[in-house]
Amino acid sequence: MSAFKGFACLILLVTTSSQISAEQKTPLTLQQAVAQAIQKDPWLEGSQYRENATISSSIAADTLPDPVVSLGLANIPTDGFAFDQEPMTQIKAGISQMFPRGESLSIRRKQLEELATQHPFMRLDRIAKTQVAVSMKWLDVYLAQQSISLIEKDRSLFEQLSEIAEANYSSAVGKVRQQDIIRAQLELARLEDRLTKLSSQKERASAELLEWLTGGDLGAFNNSVNVASLELPKTLPEIEGIENAYYKILKANNQQMLANILISHPLIRAVESRIKSSQTGIELAKQQYKPQWGVNASYAYRADDQMDRSRADFLSIGISFDLPLFTENKQDKEVSAAVNESEAIKTEKRLVLRGMLAQMQSIFAARERLLERQTLYRTNILQQSSEQAEASLTAYTNDDGDFAEVVRARIADLNARIDALEIEVELLKTNIQLNYFFSEQSLKAVSEFGANQ
Repeated sequence: MSAFKGFACLILLVTTSSQISAEQKTPLTLQQAVAQAIQKDPWLEGSQYRENATISSSIAADTLPDPVVSLGLANIPTDGFAFDQEPMTQIKAGISQMFPRGESLSIRRKQLEELATQHPFMRLDRIAKTQVAVSMKWLDVYLAQQSISLIEKDRSLFEQLSEIAEANYSSAVGKVRQQDIIRAQLELARLEDRLTKLSSQKERASAELLEWLTGGDLGAFNNSVNVASLELPKTLPEIEGIENAYYKILKANNQQMLANILISHPLIRAVESRIKSSQTGIELAKQQYKPQWGVNASYAYRADDQMDRSRADFLSIGISFDLPLFTENKQDKEVSAAVNESEAIKTEKRLVLRGMLAQMQSIFAARERLLERQTLYRTNILQQSSEQAEASLTAYTNDDGDFAEVVRARIADLNARIDALEIEVELLKTNIQLNYFFSEQSLKAVSEFGANQ
């Protein structure tokens, strides 16, 4: 019986020693991970190149086509190939210049410039999505790491409990039975299995996190860090929730207000840039109804005749233009295609907006349920499960309880603490996901919308 009385003290000693014996490593904070991922993201660099390419193309588009120069010999007599034999023989030099239809050059430049404006918004959206993605992976690693830590602490307790049970069974002290020893060993094996599973989850999440941190450059990140050695802080980071103004709108499920807020989101603004560019494309297509003009000039040199009499040189100037008379199968269809393309992009905007609204409301609903569960665990479940575990252990040490009940209570307490940890992590995830939809421009949209109402 004395061995069992000392077991409660042993629990405290094992727990304390396991906390201070952990290997100290430099932890990777969430802020460091996000900053590293954004810095190493090759997509952002590629987007900048695409924007520069579009701007360069817009400048080139507003430039006249190169003039065409022609040189030639005209009317050479074939009976002697003499340059001064016939009066029509001449050396001819000419130049011609074509002018695009209407204002198509400036309109095309405007269209490309409008198309280039989508890239800064796309980069802002990419940064926001990177913050979400990296934070999710970081929290997955954190959850697995802390769950492993909780289980390892309880594994030490189960090992001590199993040893004490075996010792008392051998000495016939208390009500220890052989099935109690087997049960203790079984639970230890199950804990080992959970540790193996969690280690696999941690390594998988770590590999996905390190993929973001390297940015495709395998030598850019610290080579000593790998999926097995990646360590994070032991406490959750502070992540602010959404503003109270947003919370009220989400709580009221005000679709019109939420849509008005999302209009200022970088993803929607990028689509609007494409819509604006497509509408300019309609104006560009309408320029095809206008004729295309061209001017040409040539100078023809004639040699003196065989009697040394001078011959006048020739100067020619002319214009050319086409007549877009048959427009049904060409110009009309090009305008129709541009209109349809613009409407298709508008449809894309509605689809993106609808998807964002649904996603936002789904995350908010999940967050509300998680808050309820968090309150329940903090005020009830954690305390009761801990008290139950202590009570069952006390009863067992006084020969008034069952060993199986001690094990069940300990497992229930461990599961409750892991569940509480999962709730805390999931709550942070919902905060991160909801923050993606809101920005500084969103608050301005809320104020403007309220003033208009």
